[in-house]
Amino acid sequence: MRPILLDGRSLTRAQVVEIAHGAPVALDPAQLPAVRRAADFLADQVKRQEPIYGVSTGFGSNADKLLGARRAREGLPGARSSANGLLEELQHNLIVTHAVCVGEPFPATVVRAMLGIRINTLMRGHSGIRVEVLEALVAMLNAGVVPVVPSKGSVGASGDLAPLSHLAIVLLGGGEAFYQGERLPGAEALARAGLEPVRLSHKEGLALNNGTAQMLATAVLAIEVLDELLDTADLALAMSLDAFAGRLGAFQPQVHALRPHPGQTRSAAHILALLRGSSLAGIAYHLVPTFRPWQPDSWSDPEQQALGFDIGWDWVPLNQRHGRERFYQRFRPFRGGKKHQPQDSYSLRCAPQVHGAVRDAVEQAKRVVDIELNAVTDNPLLFPDLEGVGELEQQVVSAGHFHGMPLALALSYLKAAIPVLASISERRLNKLLDPATNDGLPPFLIGNEDGTESGFMIVQYTAAALVNDLASRAHPASVYSVPTSANAEDHVSMGANEGRHVLEMVEDLARVLALELYTAAQALDYRRDMINAARRLARAGDAETLAAKISGGPAPGMPGREAFLAEVEALRQELARSPEFQPGEAVRAAWQAIREEIAFMPRDRAMDADVVAVVRMVREGRVLQAARSTRI
Repeated sequence: MRPILLDGRSLTRAQVVEIAHGAPVALDPAQLPAVRRAADFLADQVKRQEPIYGVSTGFGSNADKLLGARRAREGLPGARSSANGLLEELQHNLIVTHAVCVGEPFPATVVRAMLGIRINTLMRGHSGIRVEVLEALVAMLNAGVVPVVPSKGSVGASGDLAPLSHLAIVLLGGGEAFYQGERLPGAEALARAGLEPVRLSHKEGLALNNGTAQMLATAVLAIEVLDELLDTADLALAMSLDAFAGRLGAFQPQVHALRPHPGQTRSAAHILALLRGSSLAGIAYHLVPTFRPWQPDSWSDPEQQALGFDIGWDWVPLNQRHGRERFYQRFRPFRGGKKHQPQDSYSLRCAPQVHGAVRDAVEQAKRVVDIELNAVTDNPLLFPDLEGVGELEQQVVSAGHFHGMPLALALSYLKAAIPVLASISERRLNKLLDPATNDGLPPFLIGNEDGTESGFMIVQYTAAALVNDLASRAHPASVYSVPTSANAEDHVSMGANEGRHVLEMVEDLARVLALELYTAAQALDYRRDMINAARRLARAGDAETLAAKISGGPAPGMPGREAFLAEVEALRQELARSPEFQPGEAVRAAWQAIREEIAFMPRDRAMDADVVAVVRMVREGRVLQAARSTRI
């Protein structure tokens, strides 16, 4: 793979994802003079014995402690040697005492992203780190040495101190690291990779661990997944809409031009594109039969007899059409599965508004992340180009760029948005199963003529549990600061917790969307097969044949039978001349991808393998890619 050039100014989210998944990195030679200039400037100030935070003073609440030239106990029995100097020892101790995270280690993707981000920000030339230390970081990353970084321990200010210390401690020959699949002591991992530990100089410990790389890495990787899941949510909605034989008016561009939120208009257009070519969405009410349980005499044709359902309509008598004459001039007087109402439920009709609002939340997070990727986030900040122009206080500035609140609030927004997207998906799934709301589909999407089958009933339970769990994790960590460092750091962002939560939550969002797609594919089979069964019956028989499927009409020999049959014949002719009913082209491609691994379920069977398969397909993007292959 071609190395990604890090210059501190042009790193993108896409490049971070590449680094996370194994791309090597390189330092931009054009930027290295700025890095050297800052390191040399800092070394000069140290020679002048200028008091500089984190260089010649302690850290945090120890900032009022100025380092001396030697140890206070030097020369006394048992005293430690200061051969390497207190300034160097300060940086070493900072790393080894701050590497105290707990919990399961982050996956290699997160750690590699953290390393790439940290190297990039240090390349700006405002941190005082030496080029050789950056080269050692690059060598470690490119060699595949992945520090073990436990996932819990950062408060998001002063940056991600503890997790970044776990990154840096391996560079010093301490801690632990993964190398070629093994978890090893840091020194051994470096040795196996042919690398040597480094010794830190002025401010380098602080430069390595004072920044927002963990929360930023998790944000980037979560956004990458969310981008795909937003399109997957639109696809799940489109498949559900085809399965409902739903209405398309609420997605038209002229509608969304009146409330042009960017995400909303994008989702509406995407949904229409996914449904292009559908003869199910927008279908006339009277063409849609309702499900009726299979009976031995349901079908006379042997091919139709193999179906796991019967179909039917109710005829609307003349005396029930008063005041509705105009409607029954436009639509034939038969009630099937599709309710005679001009609008669908919110989970269908309002999907652009809901999906779109989540899209806008993701776009806001992208804006914040894109700035942060090329920001300097440690402290103090060095401005060596002001040497000879300003006072030292203008050249070495203690500020607060390590504070993660910009990221934390953007991630809090995502934490609130993720359960919203999952919740509306679960509501559609539930609507597909409930005979009171599924517009004529079988209860729980199973024929169940013997009363022994549960169908997809418990799939909704799992989706409901996931939605509840997501909602319970949506509380923003950023609103609850717990002060640290003896109140020197008296307001922190908790952005690292936000990022970790979001990265975990997108996994459950993917599961919910997978369950909707699994359910919608079953519903789509039923809807398509029921309407096409009616079409075949219409093409093969006459009005009397079709009338056998219609309840409420006059019996043979009763008054009004001829008028009833005339209306049945009009319905028969319309069904007979219709092309075979199909979902939208992109929906059909996605349905076919699911069916290649998961068969339609005509009778109850073990569903655990199905669920594992559809979740894997969504995670790998195969269902979405099938839809995209139609060039929507």
